[in-house]
Amino acid sequence: MKTKITELLSIEYPIIQGGMQWLSRAELAAAVSNAGGLGIITAATHPGKKELIEEIRKTRTLTDKPFGVNISMLPEVGPKDTSAQFFEAVIEEKVPVVETSGRSPETYVHDLKTAGIKIIHKVPAIRFAKKAERVGADAVIIVGFECGGHPGMDDVTTLVLTPKAADTLSIPLIAGGGFADARGLVAALALGAEGIVMGTRFVATTESLAHLNYKEWMLQAQETDTVMIQRSIRNAARVRKNYGSEKVLEMEARGATLEELLAVVSGKVGRDSLFEGDLDNGTFSMGQCVGLIKEIKSVKEVIEEIIFEADNILNRLQSLRG
Repeated sequence: MKTKITELLSIEYPIIQGGMQWLSRAELAAAVSNAGGLGIITAATHPGKKELIEEIRKTRTLTDKPFGVNISMLPEVGPKDTSAQFFEAVIEEKVPVVETSGRSPETYVHDLKTAGIKIIHKVPAIRFAKKAERVGADAVIIVGFECGGHPGMDDVTTLVLTPKAADTLSIPLIAGGGFADARGLVAALALGAEGIVMGTRFVATTESLAHLNYKEWMLQAQETDTVMIQRSIRNAARVRKNYGSEKVLEMEARGATLEELLAVVSGKVGRDSLFEGDLDNGTFSMGQCVGLIKEIKSVKEVIEEIIFEADNILNRLQSLRG
């Protein structure tokens, strides 16, 4: 399947694995890249530059295909100098692709370009996509209201954002939010995107480090089993419904500060609950497409099934022309 994104990133299929803290490690990223997509490891999982470099090198032992590193500059990530260390790591290691999010990557564009690194900036709104193009991003991911993680504050769906962004931008567009199968991929291409990003679907794979309790919960979950938190601090996040997310909403209702909220939404509590299978405590990003996931499969099976079924859909649509 050839699109501007497959050509830009030198990958076989226009499927990109979302950066998911704690889960986007070498094993998952390499599996996605080996299956023809673009795997991504998440910098924020690591305490600093040294540990990220180790993860990058581990990824290279597992795949000889292109992969990327996600560097989030959102307020919950950590000390202000952490992002700079992460950018130093990817430049020194000459990682093929960097996915940035949160603040504009403008400060780092020159150094990344000089190192030959492709820059994909993830945004939740058209105005941010236009700025990313202006400062030199090679491609943009635009995420709608359905996505797990941070869909922005505008509550606009992927169905609307994607064609509008495609009409606005001259650089390749990747759509995110609500994608878990072949129907989503074909729809995104029809809307003007050159590829899709999937996070939630890859959580329920054999290579994912999430506890089996999480994966099995996902198979029973509905599209209504997620909730938006952190609106009060203008850092809206879609997460799975549980005691932890309810606690955050209660704290926000009484005017909790960012520092108070961080004690619940980040750090050891969330990581331990994810890996130990504690479904009640901590918060974990989850998109509404969880309601479409019915099986735990290998990454290779997920991607192969999407491409095979996408071909069938395209053939069926072609037949409608009579």
